[in-house]
Amino acid sequence: HVQLVESGGGLVQAGGSLRLSCAASGRTFNHNAMGWFRQAPGKEREFVAAISRTGVGTSYADFVKGRFTMSRDNAENTDTAHLQMDSLNAEDTGVYYCAARREGYTVTSTNEYDYIYWGQGTQVVVSS
Repeated sequence: HVQLVESGGGLVQAGGSLRLSCAASGRTFNHNAMGWFRQAPGKEREFVAAISRTGVGTSYADFVKGRFTMSRDNAENTDTAHLQMDSLNAEDTGVYYCAARREGYTVTSTNEYDYIYWGQGTQVVVSS
């Protein structure tokens, strides 16, 4: 059973930092681009960041540029994606989802429908 499991969410004050991680179980995603999306209360899910298979290419939503950094560890038996979030503000509150594209799709995408594997999400709350 293929799973993506997010961790690292929590409560933080405005201006603080959190580091989210996304670990794959059941298989690795070394051949897939990966992404982070988020959903705030009462809003639709939106793109946050994405990273190519190799980790060289990244894409970010305008509202996180300069504050968030996505990275990944591609090892033989592990595959973990990270989202370093700095200078957090109340608008960053929401559930953050990790996702992976189909095998062989190695470049980034901002479209959630290009991702077929999803985690259950991790809650981030930023207090002002």
